[in-house]
Amino acid sequence: MKYHEIEAEVYYLTTEEGGRKNGVLNGYRGQFHYDGGDHDGGQFFPDFLENEMIELGSIVSVLIRFPQRQWDEIHSGRIKIGMSFFVREGAKVVGRGRVKRV
Repeated sequence: MKYHEIEAEVYYLTTEEGGRKNGVLNGYRGQFHYDGGDHDGGQFFPDFLENEMIELGSIVSVLIRFPQRQWDEIHSGRIKIGMSFFVREGAKVVGRGRVKRV
């Protein structure tokens, strides 16, 4: 499957801040939320090993991959460098991010 990748920095909220109970791993699929909509996108962490857990409360570099078709139909021209977004699980915000590269 072809995909389009963006680079972002994400802060994953701690449990005390209302975030997840456990950290995340490469391939995590929390929803990428912006402009009132949730969108699936796999999250990958280039600075971490494949099975290394990302600790909550950390700011990390993330590559977010969207299926190419989804990118072309929904995101192209809407996701911009510097744009803020949330990482959500359903209605629950578990992270906050900013786009670094499109």
